[in-house]
Amino acid sequence: MKRKKDDPLADPLSWRPVKAPSLAEMEEIAIAAYEKLPKKFRDLCDGLIIHIDDFPSDEVVSEMRLESEFGILGLFQGVGLPFQSETAPSPIPNMVWLYRRPILDYWAENDETLGHIVTHVLVHEIGHHFGLSDDDMEAIEASAT
Repeated sequence: MKRKKDDPLADPLSWRPVKAPSLAEMEEIAIAAYEKLPKKFRDLCDGLIIHIDDFPSDEVVSEMRLESEFGILGLFQGVGLPFQSETAPSPIPNMVWLYRRPILDYWAENDETLGHIVTHVLVHEIGHHFGLSDDDMEAIEASAT
């Protein structure tokens, strides 16, 4: 992709100080993406924890039979809303994990912005929390942009 002259990254040397986002910076991106989601959607996420890690645990890689730790961008862990009951509370809090290194790898190989990818993964994993269809998740993601 050829950059326009007025683009601050048009000069190849201008990329020298640019680094991949850290875990803390990726968390800021995820929080910003989450805050752009529809309010009524966010209100239903009460108690949901969003956690950023470099990679999934070895246990997740094994349980999901992934070829490598790069084989997953995010994960919902817990009991989704459709399966919760007041008589059987969830033993652990519901969590969405976003995996920084696989997300960055995906970003490097695709023509999408990092913010769009993080939003997509976040909506998809939260969608599992709600038991939403792919069409529902696409509509929520579209409303967040």
